[in-house]
Amino acid sequence: MKRITSGIITAVLVTALVGCAQRPPTPQVEKVADGELSVPVNYKSWPKFLSDIQRTDTKQVREIYINPIGHSTKMGEDFPHGTITVMEIYKAREAADGTLLKGPDGKLVKGELLKIGVMGKGPGWGENVTPPELKNGDWVYAMYMGDGKTKAPDDYTTCRACHLPLTDKDYIFRYDEYFQKRAK
Repeated sequence: MKRITSGIITAVLVTALVGCAQRPPTPQVEKVADGELSVPVNYKSWPKFLSDIQRTDTKQVREIYINPIGHSTKMGEDFPHGTITVMEIYKAREAADGTLLKGPDGKLVKGELLKIGVMGKGPGWGENVTPPELKNGDWVYAMYMGDGKTKAPDDYTTCRACHLPLTDKDYIFRYDEYFQKRAK
């Protein structure tokens, strides 16, 4: 099974940092399928896509990071090949009676890191998706347990089906929210 290594991701980041105000060139990376992206070692140094996402429906709090290539995107554009996002999924803490705990700010309190999701885009990535009607452009997905090394038993068709209706937002949830936050 092919995997994108931290070395390739480092090369992507170096390429991104060398360019000035222009969008960095797209790195040349071999085709990748769902489950083949690894968790980038340095993703916490990337810009935040969105922070402290409250998911009371799933009893989760999420943090999403985006690499510099993706962060160079402007509102209304699709994210370029070479974009990688990392989503940390935390269990929301619960009281003894099962109600969700909230901090003084009224937001859910983060508990244990449950999973880490990686979403990446590259030329021809995900082209062998089955069923083919769930293809999300050139995006692929990978999911790991909280240690960032152990593969999670997630079914990627679930990821793809959930993101599929977002074709006009390049298959990215909270696309508008991300760009509105950056504009402030």
